[in-house]
Amino acid sequence: MSANNRVTLAVHTLVWIVMRAQETDELATSEQVAGSVNTNPVVIRRILGQLKAAGIVESRRGLGAGWFLIRDPDAVTLADVYDAVEPGSLFALHASEPNQACPVGRGIQPALTALYDRADQVLRYELASTTIADVLSEVTARPRGARRSAAR
Repeated sequence: MSANNRVTLAVHTLVWIVMRAQETDELATSEQVAGSVNTNPVVIRRILGQLKAAGIVESRRGLGAGWFLIRDPDAVTLADVYDAVEPGSLFALHASEPNQACPVGRGIQPALTALYDRADQVLRYELASTTIADVLSEVTARPRGARRSAAR
């Protein structure tokens, strides 16, 4: 199973929109953001639609069309972004109920639910401590061509 990248795409999109707004009066288009992300603009439009439904961005049509944040970047946390594009829990239980006649089947969901709830709380706490403005600050502080080390 591969990792889901919607949160990463959403954060990238928001940081790009904020940086664009700081550099010019023009709004960001999904095509421009897609060029930075290196994906299809349709993918970005889907993400922007979820962010719009969450009250983070808005769009303007017509002349000068594009996307913009409707909240201060210092007030948009990565938890807000996560909630917008990944509603629900980090982990899911079985798609169908396990065999209740089996001791493992009977006890696995309660055991995992407690663990998953704790993991969700840790994730949300960590994401809530970082804002879009924080990410933009870190992105712009990196020298051109520098990459984050995989080893910490």
